[in-house]
Amino acid sequence: MASMIRKSLDDPEETRPVADGMGQVELVNLEAGPVGRATFLPGWKWSDHVKPIAKTDSCQASHTGYTISGRIKVVMDDGEELEFGPGDFGVIPPGHDAWVLGDEPYVFIDWQGMADYAKPKE
Repeated sequence: MASMIRKSLDDPEETRPVADGMGQVELVNLEAGPVGRATFLPGWKWSDHVKPIAKTDSCQASHTGYTISGRIKVVMDDGEELEFGPGDFGVIPPGHDAWVLGDEPYVFIDWQGMADYAKPKE
């Protein structure tokens, strides 16, 4: 019989900062892969604060998750745009840029795209 698992994003197993102190990703690891809580501060933009870490032209992670607070705008490489806010569930395919809207931090729980997100390339 499988055992229950309890982990807390308030006591993460790994924390990855983004450039200029504009946020961080806190991770807990499960057999199916990491689950992360991303917190991005007002003024954060993927192309400014994660692109230097990822070394790709746009975010190549596929995200599946839930917005806790704040607002973010996502623009796909093909020009499709969508905003996410509190209570929104989202699926965001690879190939996008994103930035925080307004003056509230954006907090997102992601259970698909965190394995290599904001992880420095070797």
